[in-house]
Amino acid sequence: MIDFVGKRYLYFIISLIIIVPGLIALVVHWTQFGVPFALAIDFTGGTNWEIVDISRVPTTDEVREIYAKYGIRDAIPQPETLEGKQGVLIRSSEVRPEVKTQIAADLRQLLGNFTEVRFESAGAAIGAEVTVAAFFAVGAAALAILIFLTLAFRKSPHPFRYGVAAIIAMLHDVLVVVGIMALFGLIFGWQFDALSLTALLTVIGFSVHDTIVVFDRIRENLVRLRGMAFDNVVNHSIMQTLDRSINTQLVVLFTLTALALFGGITIRQFVLTMLIGIISGTYSSIFNAAQILVVWEDGDVGNFFRRIFGKPREATTA
Repeated sequence: MIDFVGKRYLYFIISLIIIVPGLIALVVHWTQFGVPFALAIDFTGGTNWEIVDISRVPTTDEVREIYAKYGIRDAIPQPETLEGKQGVLIRSSEVRPEVKTQIAADLRQLLGNFTEVRFESAGAAIGAEVTVAAFFAVGAAALAILIFLTLAFRKSPHPFRYGVAAIIAMLHDVLVVVGIMALFGLIFGWQFDALSLTALLTVIGFSVHDTIVVFDRIRENLVRLRGMAFDNVVNHSIMQTLDRSINTQLVVLFTLTALALFGGITIRQFVLTMLIGIISGTYSSIFNAAQILVVWEDGDVGNFFRRIFGKPREATTA
């Protein structure tokens, strides 16, 4: 029997070590650009224009000079390589179709003939609507999970705790994914787009799903192992569900890894975001969510503050 519960604070520290660099990246990005991470045109409005087979990579000044002729002064070129071909992704405010033709002619004079990979454009109003919808989606999902788990575990002692513990574990996974996206945005130029939101909501679903499996076994064992200390019941339940949790997630990880390696560059960021989130979700359901129940049941947080303020420690609840 592995003592998972006895090492719960070690798992919390590991989570902090993973989350803190991402939070720092969020703060740095916010300080530099006014937003916590780079937002794609799905949220801000604007145009992404990706071209390959160019003779050379243009400088930022060269691209901005061409765009400025048509009243667009915020163009940002990002060099990249697609399937061994030299290319560039140019982000800017919205480019109208008639202006695109003129810019394309100037770019061909500068870079020679090129192949257009994608041209995506969205207005600022649409971006604002998507941003509001994204926050609403995450908030609605969290509220629905809290209500569902509280009702599902209503026959167990303290059913509300199960919902709160699942939400905390879910927020752990959200912070891991968003933090790493912010970090990769600073290093690799990642942007948060509609696919990133899809990946984030999917990760939330996987995380809560795996957490419910552990919680359900705890609920069963509280009846089956009546009289056993709560810490031991939780530890026993984790051991019983460990194989199932790991095996289920491995199947998903194998599929995502194959997509990341062979699925093409257009979905690579989405797949890698999913990979990060699924790994975090598996970790949080085993090492965080159930441990939060133990901390709450034992009154560790209250006892911690009592020690700080010199009050006597209350007896641990079994």
